[in-house]
Amino acid sequence: MVRSTIIARATDALPLAASVDDEQTENDLQEHKQQSKLIFRRITPNSEPRCSIESGAYTLHYLISENVVYLTIAEKSYPRKLAFSYLDELSKEFAITYGPKVEAARKPYAFVGFDTFMSKTARLYQDTRTATAASESSMDRLNNELQDVTRIMTKNMEELLWRGDSLDKMSHLSTSLRSESEKYRKAARKINIDAMIRQYAPLGGLGLLFIIIIWWKFF
Repeated sequence: MVRSTIIARATDALPLAASVDDEQTENDLQEHKQQSKLIFRRITPNSEPRCSIESGAYTLHYLISENVVYLTIAEKSYPRKLAFSYLDELSKEFAITYGPKVEAARKPYAFVGFDTFMSKTARLYQDTRTATAASESSMDRLNNELQDVTRIMTKNMEELLWRGDSLDKMSHLSTSLRSESEKYRKAARKINIDAMIRQYAPLGGLGLLFIIIIWWKFF
């Protein structure tokens, strides 16, 4: 289920709004909220517009739209399609309500009043069965790129923390190319092995036949 949501300006990571979480949620997600700040700082103009970042028992999903980053922390088992449908609903409402004021914002959480809409929408997405029904019309509005969750970049928090990995599109492309390259190497090895078997199998068969004949004659 959706546990917490933070909205920030993409250019400078200034927090614009956030869900009001209870004490238990704050304690449970303390580390992940710190990680969300790291993600906001890593956002660049070349960053993937949608990304899921796995971290322990949770996944941090973000969506970038019109210089605003919408990030939610959800349980790892929560469907990605529903998480991004939820973020899509937030982005549309936020753009209508506060869009023209985003660039002029100077203090953190300038649009704290947006929590009312976030809380109401999050409640619809708490249960996956209810969320699926409630978000049907919203899902129809999503474009093919969003519907095809397999095309949403997936990262691991350790990659960002320890390997200094990037959220940029070229990083995603590089990862894909490495994956494809590995597939081609495995395919090439299989082709080479098959070719060797075809080349030497007749010789091996003749050798085995010769051994059988010798054994039959002399033993």
